[in-house]
Amino acid sequence: SEESGSFNVFKKGLSVQDNPVQLTHYKDCPVRFLSASDHDLLCYSYDGEIYTLQPGGEPKKVDVRITRDDMQRDVIRQLRSSGASEISVSPKGNEIAFVMSGDVYVTSIDYKTTKQITDTPQKERTVDFAPDGRSLVYASERNGLWQVFQTSLVKKDEKNFTYATEIKEEQLTDGKYTAFQPVYNPKGGEVAFLKNRTEICVLDLKSHKVRTVMDGKYQYSYTDGDQDFTWSPDGKWLLTEYIGVGGWNNKDIALVKADGTGVIHNLTNSGYSEGSPKWVLDGKAMIFQSDRSGYRSHGSWGSQRDEFIMFFDADAYDRFMMNKEELALLAEREKAEKEAEEKKVKEMSEKERKKYEAEKEKEKNKDLVFDLEHLEERTLRLTPYSTNLGDAVLSKDGSKLYYVAPYEGGAGLWVQHIKEYRNELKMRGMDWAALDADPEVKNAYMASGGMIKKLDIENGRISNVPFEAFYTSRPDEERAYQFEHIWKQTKDKLYDPNMNGADWDAIYKTYSKYLPHINNNYDFAEMVSEMLGELNVSHTGCRFGGYGGALPTASLGVFFDEDYQGDGLKVKEVLEGSPLELASQPVKAGAVILAIDGEEIKAGMDYYPLLEGKVGRYTRLTVKEDGKEFHVTVKPISSGRESDLLYNRWVKRNQRIVAQLSDNRVAYVHIKEMNAACFQKLYKELMSDENRNKDAVVVDTRHNGGGWLHDDICILLSGKRTLQYKPRGQFIGNDPFDRWFKPSCMLVCEDNYSNAHGTPWYYKEQGIGKLVGAPVPGTMTAVWWEYLDGGLVFGIPQVTAVDMRGGVLENQQLDPDIEVYNKPEDVLAGKDAQLEAAVQEMLNGKY
Repeated sequence: SEESGSFNVFKKGLSVQDNPVQLTHYKDCPVRFLSASDHDLLCYSYDGEIYTLQPGGEPKKVDVRITRDDMQRDVIRQLRSSGASEISVSPKGNEIAFVMSGDVYVTSIDYKTTKQITDTPQKERTVDFAPDGRSLVYASERNGLWQVFQTSLVKKDEKNFTYATEIKEEQLTDGKYTAFQPVYNPKGGEVAFLKNRTEICVLDLKSHKVRTVMDGKYQYSYTDGDQDFTWSPDGKWLLTEYIGVGGWNNKDIALVKADGTGVIHNLTNSGYSEGSPKWVLDGKAMIFQSDRSGYRSHGSWGSQRDEFIMFFDADAYDRFMMNKEELALLAEREKAEKEAEEKKVKEMSEKERKKYEAEKEKEKNKDLVFDLEHLEERTLRLTPYSTNLGDAVLSKDGSKLYYVAPYEGGAGLWVQHIKEYRNELKMRGMDWAALDADPEVKNAYMASGGMIKKLDIENGRISNVPFEAFYTSRPDEERAYQFEHIWKQTKDKLYDPNMNGADWDAIYKTYSKYLPHINNNYDFAEMVSEMLGELNVSHTGCRFGGYGGALPTASLGVFFDEDYQGDGLKVKEVLEGSPLELASQPVKAGAVILAIDGEEIKAGMDYYPLLEGKVGRYTRLTVKEDGKEFHVTVKPISSGRESDLLYNRWVKRNQRIVAQLSDNRVAYVHIKEMNAACFQKLYKELMSDENRNKDAVVVDTRHNGGGWLHDDICILLSGKRTLQYKPRGQFIGNDPFDRWFKPSCMLVCEDNYSNAHGTPWYYKEQGIGKLVGAPVPGTMTAVWWEYLDGGLVFGIPQVTAVDMRGGVLENQQLDPDIEVYNKPEDVLAGKDAQLEAAVQEMLNGKY
């Protein structure tokens, strides 16, 4: 218990009158993993050590000595040809910089020769080529802080990184704040980057002075890398996503002046969600994605997007709108004008020609001028169908849009022939990674499945860009870095800057001392979970995915009779939808499975190995039923699928209970998770002919692990009937027809989590109905589960919900209006007191 301020061991009798007695008195670290023997010997861990405690005695540390063969090398060198995660194409289109396992490399596009640029246990990311191709810029998290670094070619006669013999790295930012996602100004001399994750800044490479281009208050970063900004071709402006004031859920796109004057133009100014801006047509337009034309979210999830183009130049818009005939006439006229101009140049004196060429060069480098009036009238939809879009590239002449979309199942590369209104599939089997086109937009490149892919855009061919790179792994140093990263990332992004009252610096010292003694990611994840647990907040912890385990054990979707003593497995119940129910000769309760794939099952035998690796594979069962023996072939299911069948069984049982208790007057629906599929199921069932005419509904959220649906569910349940439709006296419907306007109550319990705490809180706050069940811990906080190299993932609860009285929902217990607990003995007997109380509340009819 934390009754004393930190977790300690207490003893208490079972009587209500008995007072707890504190047995340990630790202050700095919590007691964990408490257990007791049959003889009342207590055992627990404290501060990395194991202790025992005899009744009436003092804690005694267990002397643990472990002899281990240290098989792990300090440094592991490998030659890799896969693992690329992000890329940048050189200005000449002959090299690709990429990141692999947190290091930066450059490879030739034509050959597999690869140059390693960084070799650190820390992580590098977001690499970008300089306009002259002689420098690379990237972010690296060294000394506990993301900073911007640049590596350049040293020898003037060396033109490519791939074959360079000497390179030099320098740190560009000063180490006083988080700085990452650097991008070169296309005109050179400057680098834009993100300061403290949302503030767009520009660094002058000569003076090293930094200016702010857009204040960080106009963005919010949920995950690192979720901010989009891009330089204009003339290097004077940036396009960026922009939330303005309170627009986190419906971002706009802004045009921001790069000189630091703070000039910001909201280009889209829309209630829809806009993003992914890209400059096209030499800066005279941008393409971007929006959900304004697609299907809307059904349950806060699943809105569809389109690619749009917005013109900043009226002449460019007029040209884009010309049909093929008009373009042909224009091309003839421009050709004639060009020939006349070339003839005129030939007749010029050398002095006149130099002056002419200087003027042409000046015209070529002229700053962009934006016509920001009537932008909406110069905005066009480019994609023919709304969908879940991937990345997109517009050809240089604007006649073709290449984009990734799942129109025919999996993601494919499509081209929209804009003038012909024709959509064409170029290639299947695409990935959702970003497309990086070469300067002429003849080829696009992407990192897919650890490989670098080259897409010949015109011919629709895809090929690998091979590479062969040396990679150095330093497991102990990498774990030390990851520990530092997790600690710092949590400090920077936890919803409460005061770390929920925890002394985070002291906690760092407490847990970092374990690092030298950890040699695997299982133990590392456990230790990090304990550290994060000190925050006493939800959505934390660290997990390790493992190094690859045994084949999964299949399930048959049945209950076996545990009292049966003979050979084989006696079936007690066959779940609805089980492979045994769906077999060509269904197996019924009472049957005995004698063998699996010819392997006999003896009494008391562990049969699970016989199902190892057989999920979805034809498996022959030998069955004895009603005195007859037969063979049946089935496809066993996964344990996850069996859990689904058990869930369906539980829901149908609850539906029967509610129907019986209410004489079919009350509907019952259960929300398994707070996601789109579960909202659609809720809507389908609640508004069906079977349920919409019932008097009330019990909405069950028990055991729901969360998601994001609170507003959608409460809108659905808070309808108010205003109209009925009765042509010639026949009742045919209500208004609203898509919302529940009758009484409801909501079931909750102790393991409602995350948005399954937020949804009933929202429901109660709006006074829609009563909550029935057990108190719910306060966990309504949005989390970022960050994935790290090596199969690790950890959580940061970072977006907190605050009620209009200033109360934070995290750690704020939600008490039901009608408190009911399901006793263990009732659960075993099939009784659900909470469900019964909810039905009774609806039958009371006081609404």
